[in-house]
Amino acid sequence: MLKRLKIKNFKSLKEADLALGKLNLLAGINGMGKSSLIQALLLLKQSSDRLGSGTLNLNDSEFVALGKGRDIFYQYSEDHYITFGLENEAGVSRNWNFEYHADRENLQSKEQHDYSQLTKHFNLFTDNFQYLNAERIGPRQSYSSSTTYIKNRKQIGSKGEYAVHYLNVFGTSERIQSDILHHPKARSRSLIHEVDAWLGEISPGTKLNTTAVPGTEMVLLDIRFETKTDYTNHFRPVNVGFGISFVLPVILALLMAKKDRLIIIENPEAHLHPKGQAEMGRLMALAAKAGAQIIAETHSDHILNGVRVAVKNGDIPKDDARIFFFDRKTTDFEQYSYVTPIKIDHKGELSEYPPNFLDEWNNQLFKLI
Repeated sequence: MLKRLKIKNFKSLKEADLALGKLNLLAGINGMGKSSLIQALLLLKQSSDRLGSGTLNLNDSEFVALGKGRDIFYQYSEDHYITFGLENEAGVSRNWNFEYHADRENLQSKEQHDYSQLTKHFNLFTDNFQYLNAERIGPRQSYSSSTTYIKNRKQIGSKGEYAVHYLNVFGTSERIQSDILHHPKARSRSLIHEVDAWLGEISPGTKLNTTAVPGTEMVLLDIRFETKTDYTNHFRPVNVGFGISFVLPVILALLMAKKDRLIIIENPEAHLHPKGQAEMGRLMALAAKAGAQIIAETHSDHILNGVRVAVKNGDIPKDDARIFFFDRKTTDFEQYSYVTPIKIDHKGELSEYPPNFLDEWNNQLFKLI
């Protein structure tokens, strides 16, 4: 598990040093550096096999394409290095100082760490990893398949594009062994039934069905809803709306949680009703308690409050859940992101309530008085 992350001179992150837990929520208004922190991890991930020669790859089709050195360098820095540092729970650390070059797409560090040692000590560099982009796959007539992703890597793609294929292959054979993640209303512990049950927290009575199209690499998904006596007809995702399609990869990724699996999710609340957002916060807490490490960027008070309630209810130990609030500091000479760590106590109360954090509800109410 990643225990500590250090970043210096990367985009708006002049200097950040985060003590990570099992569940880490990145909060703050837009443009404050939350995505930049995730991008720092993804840069290291996509450079895994090149870090042995000290090379940082800035452009990758799977994770992030950030341009050239000038596009990622903190503009007010007085030195010429972008620094990344990782430390695991055993105290093993690795650091890189990548020399800044404005026009290069690959930056070089004198620190060269062997790939096999990186995979040994850090979940970030293994296949025990899942990243879900904010720009996920929405409703489709059909979905793509990939044996490499779902069978070899046990991943569902950075846009969730292989989630339907994963369910088609493993939906009935893979079982949720963890009592923590098992939904009490699931018809069995098979993955497809657990997904249906958790989707039911978002849209009650949802039932999924997948069908591989013979002779193609496409998979079909249809959705039915439970009635008092039976189920409705089969609906295509394009006729149901964005919510179910957008949240399906998130639920699936969290149900795939296992020991030391690193799951990074951007905007898990997208297209969800507030109740569904709160349930998503609870599911993330349960997945972390089941052994995964989660880093999630969110703009949702409901996600945050769902996690707070999960702590209060004992769904996750208070010390395993962390909130990092991103804000901006401006001086006469520079402007940079500032990160405030926020702790959650056993009652779900927070150690800090900085401005622009969980206060917009009251701000709007006061305008109505």
